[in-house]
Amino acid sequence: MAGRRLVALALVLWTESADALTAAEPDPVLRLDAHRSMIVRAWMVRVVNEQLRQGPTPRWFHRDCAGLVRFAVSEALRSHDARWLAANGLSSRALPPDVELSDAERRALGGWVRDDGTRGPFVTAEMLVRRNSRSIGRDVNTAEPGDLLFFDQGDDQHLMVWMGRYVAYHTGVETPSDNGLRAVTLDQLMRDKDTRWRPEPGNPNFVGVFRLAFLSR
Repeated sequence: MAGRRLVALALVLWTESADALTAAEPDPVLRLDAHRSMIVRAWMVRVVNEQLRQGPTPRWFHRDCAGLVRFAVSEALRSHDARWLAANGLSSRALPPDVELSDAERRALGGWVRDDGTRGPFVTAEMLVRRNSRSIGRDVNTAEPGDLLFFDQGDDQHLMVWMGRYVAYHTGVETPSDNGLRAVTLDQLMRDKDTRWRPEPGNPNFVGVFRLAFLSR
């Protein structure tokens, strides 16, 4: 009987925590217009694609699911000059334009909001969604490229990046033969034998789809 009460209590606490996360509004932040938001999304997808295609660049230091998002955003917002292109093994063909930002806008986007309200270069997966993103629901069909799928496994939280036709993520573990990066179609994810990773409303571990707070759409 005591065991059942503990399980019930755990479920209630998890539900309250997940509900609070999906209902929470991110901290007030600059929001880019639709055109610039699309440019940022295009660069995020391109940066992540290049990590999948070429392997992780040495410039990406913190390699886990949240680190992939932070790196993609940082690279998307920077100037992509000839030196950057050469360092990343890219030509200038078929690339999005740079996103135009004022000095004030760059300062406003210069760090992630942390739990204490300060800004810095590092936040966890949970802080990425709780303080730097907004929930757009639990229907993965509403996701736009660059949106985030957030899973809460209790002691472990995980992010995946919606790429348009598939999701990309980093497992957080690297070995000499495995760089930790994964690209999985939505159909593969929905048929995963480990149902905790299925992005569907009936999965209590799937908190939902989140959009970075500075993107307008």
